[in-house]
Amino acid sequence: MNIIGNKISESRKLKGLTQEELADLSKVNLRTIQRIENNENEPRGNTLNLICNALDLDLKDLLKERKITKTKNYGDLIINSIFLLIFNIVLMCIFGYLILDNNANLNSWFGGLLLSVFIPLFIVLKTQKMNKIERMLKFGSGFIFYILFIIFKNGFPYGHATPLFICLIIALGVLFYGKVLLNEKE
Repeated sequence: MNIIGNKISESRKLKGLTQEELADLSKVNLRTIQRIENNENEPRGNTLNLICNALDLDLKDLLKERKITKTKNYGDLIINSIFLLIFNIVLMCIFGYLILDNNANLNSWFGGLLLSVFIPLFIVLKTQKMNKIERMLKFGSGFIFYILFIIFKNGFPYGHATPLFICLIIALGVLFYGKVLLNEKE
């Protein structure tokens, strides 16, 4: 999100100016104004100064607001990363509890199999705008870690035959091919 482009567009509209009028007032190319307002590029230096003068915007306040927004974005990134880590750990614990528990029987294995389809399918429904690689890496990294752990712990010939391994592969497959299962285009 380009805070400067949004602020310029908002200020221009408040003053009742068209993009053409702003281009004439600021002596900046119309196409440049359009790109700035569409967040295709961010004005710097002389261009930003000319536009701010034409709209009576304080350049220092605008740059300060952009800096605050960038700081908030870093905070959001850290919080989202922590949430995704906790979410992946919880998912790994759910599957591990259902399938690896000493009292695990056919019913709990079947429950794990159902969850390996429905939890990732729910994630796909809630992350429609995310592409399949990003979705699988964000929400399936715990599954990937768990699969690698099973293979290294048990060895490949024996590790891939466990019910947990099968459920995790199904869950990753649903995360990756979820939109196909829902008959939606990627």
